[in-house]
Amino acid sequence: MRRVVITGIGIYSCIGQSADEVSNSLRSGRSGIGIEEMRIAYGYRSPLTGILPQPQLRGVLDRRQRVRLPQEGEYAYISTKQAFEDAGMDEQYRRDNEIGVFFGNDSSAKAVIESHETVVREKDTTLLGASSLFQSMTSTVTMNLSTIFSLRGVNITVSAACASGSHSVGLAATFIRQGMQDIVVCGGAQEVNHLSMVSFDGLGAFSLRTDNPQGASRPFDASRDGLVPSGGSATLILEEYEHAKRRGAKIYAEVLGYGFSSNGGKISEPSVEGASLAMKRAIADAALSASDIGYVNAHATSTRLGDATEALAIKQVFGRDSVPVTSTKSMTGHECWMSGASEVLYSILMMKGGFIAPNINFEKPDSDTEGLNIVSRPTDKKMEVCLSNAFGFGGTNSALVLKNL
Repeated sequence: MRRVVITGIGIYSCIGQSADEVSNSLRSGRSGIGIEEMRIAYGYRSPLTGILPQPQLRGVLDRRQRVRLPQEGEYAYISTKQAFEDAGMDEQYRRDNEIGVFFGNDSSAKAVIESHETVVREKDTTLLGASSLFQSMTSTVTMNLSTIFSLRGVNITVSAACASGSHSVGLAATFIRQGMQDIVVCGGAQEVNHLSMVSFDGLGAFSLRTDNPQGASRPFDASRDGLVPSGGSATLILEEYEHAKRRGAKIYAEVLGYGFSSNGGKISEPSVEGASLAMKRAIADAALSASDIGYVNAHATSTRLGDATEALAIKQVFGRDSVPVTSTKSMTGHECWMSGASEVLYSILMMKGGFIAPNINFEKPDSDTEGLNIVSRPTDKKMEVCLSNAFGFGGTNSALVLKNL
């Protein structure tokens, strides 16, 4: 079986717009959560969200390229540009070598809603133009990345709810392992505009702790009252190991294992069995045992049921009071379609930096989350192998095992 390594990373998130910024935020436990006034005016119950600057792409991309990008596409362009630069793959290299792309994205709400509003107002569909179509398709990120960066390999959007980014990494690794590609760009992107999250707010999924925005996302804590939405984009360059060695590439980590499952139950309810099966499969795929895992980056989003279910699954796989566990969503909020990829990147930065990012806002467990080894303060620790979880609506589960190289 061919080995798969990560040779480039790029990130655009509420805790930083570069790998160095993000690493510093993770190490210090800095939250990127705030209040967006637009959500209050629009009628949200909770205006809490990850706060990201608007990308400025004028003079970077030509007008035709810019108007085809939705918000999540802009984020993805920036993180992917960073990743290619980090991997040493310039425009000529990309043209001379076949590179594939898997990217997680499960919506493009703003583009769809704004197109609808234009037609309702003007009664003329011809005013929309091609840019509206290219922005509104779920595959918008991969179609834009492939044309902007001259990618000629596999080109597939992974639409799997909040596990989308993780599955994109797992599928990219599978294609390389099987000899179908030597290099694949993968990641996940999530829009953060107020139009993208209104349905979740209506369902009562969000924290109402508006008096303390940075204390609102509190995975595993007994007082958690809902998630905080967020977004951005994370990109990883996956490469076959020998291919990377031949070109003298810098190597961050190896993707050792990929595990997946489907709960097969109610559409919005998590499953202890499904989550634990994905973790067990990832560990088995890596040819390791649970005791070899030095850290778990949990999916935990700060919801009552979701965190409890994952806590029980982790204890089932690893035992009580054993492997160190944190949820970086305590700082970033829930980055949704992006999160499975960004949390792989966060885990890599921790392994390379020799630390565990804290699960901030964790003060007291409840009866379900009790028994986990939650790291609540920044902690120096050398890690050779870690596991990252991602679970989504519809019962889709993904787990990835990474090794520090």
